[in-house]
Amino acid sequence: MTTLTDLYNEAVNAGHGRIALADAPNRESFAPGAPRRLGWADLHGSVSAAVQSLTSLGVQPGDRVAIQLPNVVELPVLILACSCLGAIAVPFPVQHRSHELREGFNTAEVSLVVTADRPDRPDQLSQVGALVESLNLDRQLSVASINPAFDGLTVNVEPPDNPQSIPVVADASPDSMATICWTSGTTGTPKGVLRTHAMWAETARFQVDELSLTDTDRILCPFPLVNMAGIGGMLVPWLMSKSALFLHQPLDLPVFLHQLQSERATYTVAPPPLLNMLIRDQSVLGDVDLSALRVVTSGSAPLDSWMIEGWEALGVEICNAFGSNEGVSLLSTRRSVPDPVQRARLFPEPERPGVEVAIIDRTTGESTTELGRPGELLFRGPTVFDGYLDSDGSEFDDDWFRSGDIFEWATARSASSPRLLRFVDRAKDIIIRGGMNISAAEVESFVSTHPAVGECAAVGYPDTDLGERVGVFVVKGDQEAAPELDEVVEIMRAAGVASYKLPERLEVIEQLPRNAVGKVMKPKLRSRWSA
Repeated sequence: MTTLTDLYNEAVNAGHGRIALADAPNRESFAPGAPRRLGWADLHGSVSAAVQSLTSLGVQPGDRVAIQLPNVVELPVLILACSCLGAIAVPFPVQHRSHELREGFNTAEVSLVVTADRPDRPDQLSQVGALVESLNLDRQLSVASINPAFDGLTVNVEPPDNPQSIPVVADASPDSMATICWTSGTTGTPKGVLRTHAMWAETARFQVDELSLTDTDRILCPFPLVNMAGIGGMLVPWLMSKSALFLHQPLDLPVFLHQLQSERATYTVAPPPLLNMLIRDQSVLGDVDLSALRVVTSGSAPLDSWMIEGWEALGVEICNAFGSNEGVSLLSTRRSVPDPVQRARLFPEPERPGVEVAIIDRTTGESTTELGRPGELLFRGPTVFDGYLDSDGSEFDDDWFRSGDIFEWATARSASSPRLLRFVDRAKDIIIRGGMNISAAEVESFVSTHPAVGECAAVGYPDTDLGERVGVFVVKGDQEAAPELDEVVEIMRAAGVASYKLPERLEVIEQLPRNAVGKVMKPKLRSRWSA
C-alpha cells in the first residue's frame, strides 16, 4: 500500500522532462490567470511553493483545508500539497454556494478555505468571506485566495528558487485520511465522505489495470477534481501511471474537441448524451483528428449499444462505469465484456483481491443469486470508505456498504467469464443532473416552505443533454393561488442553494400517488414526464 505523496514522488522522479499537467486553453473565461503548462519538474516546484504557503498560513498535519476551485492546475497542486503536509484536502464543487458551504465548513471542521474570484463569480471571495464571518465558530477559520490575495492571505504556487525538498510528514501512512468529499443521498444536506490514501490508491489501481494506462497516455479530464469521478477516476490514476493530465471545465464542446486533437488525448470521459449526439451526427466532429483517442469511459446513465458500436467503428473503445464516492467501483470494458449490447447495460462481478459484491432482497434481507431477481447491491473491499461524517452507521450492514442501488444478476458464472450484474433502478431518492447528484429530500424541504404548497415531491425527468433535470409535483395547500415555478426557484436562490439543484419544471396535481403504506410512488410521477 502507498500514499498519494508516494505516488507523486515516484511520478516526479520518472518524469524526465515530460509534460505533467496543463490548463484548458480557455482558462481565463472561468478562472483567474493565464493557462499554465507544467512539466513534472515544474509541478514539483508548484507543489513545493504551495506547501510553503500552507505552512506559513498555519496548516499542520491533520488540519482540514477546504478548496473551492474550478479545474485549474492549482486544484491538484493543492490536493498534493495537503498530502505532503499530512493535512486533509476538502474539495468543494464550484457550484456549491452558501447553503452547501455553511454545512460543509461546519461538518468537516475546516481551518482554512482556499478559493478565488472567477469571471462568472466575481464576488466569490467576498461571499465566502462573509459566510465565514457569519459562522461564529469557536475555532480560527481563515480564507485565502490563489490570486489575488484576500485580506492579505494568498496561496502561492509559483515555484521557489530551490524546490528540491518538500517537507513530508514522517508518520503519514496509507491509512491516514487524505480527503473529505461530498455526496448527496436521501438526506437533506450533502454528506462528507472520508477517504484514506489507501482507498484512493486501490481505486486508482483498478482503473489503471482495467484501462491499461501507462506513462505514454494523455488524459483529458472534464470531471471536476472534487469527487470519485475526478480524483479516483483521473487524478490518482494519472499519478499512478505517470502519464499527462489535461484539465477541462466547464464542458465546452468546441474547446473539448480542440483539446482531444491538440493534446493528442488517448483517454477521456464523457456523458452518454454527448457520446450519443456525436456519433449520431458525426458532422459535429468535422475534421477533428481523433486518431490518438483509444478509450472513453461513460456512465451515470444506461448506455446504448448502438453508440458503443458506432464509436468502436471509429477505433475508440467505450467503457461503462458505475461508481460512488463511497467506493463502489464497477467497470465494463471491451476485455471483460466484449459484446457491446451486454457492455451497455451489464457489469462484471469484480474479481479483485478483497472485493466482494452481494445482492440482497430489500424485504427479507436475504442474499440472492437468482437470475433476474432485483435487490440492493452491497459492496465491500479496500476501496470502500469507513463511514460518513456524523454518521449513525446505517449505511453499513456489518462491514458491507449498502449502496442504495438496485441490481440483479443477469448471467451465471462460467468457466470463461464472471457473473454479470444489471443495474435496475436507484433505491436512493436522488436525481442525477449532468453527473451531479441531487437529494430529492433537500429540494422538497425548500419547496415545501412556499405558503401555497401543501405537499410536494421532487423527481428527475429525462433530458437529452443532461440525463435528468429537476422537476417538482405540488399539491396546493389552503391558499387559493397555485405556486409558480419562479417563486419556488427564488426561495432556493435566496437560501444560497447551488444553481444545479433548482427545479426547472413544476406541475400542480390533485394528490400525490401513494402505496399501501403511504410512501409516494415516484416512478409513477416520473412516468408522467417520461415522454
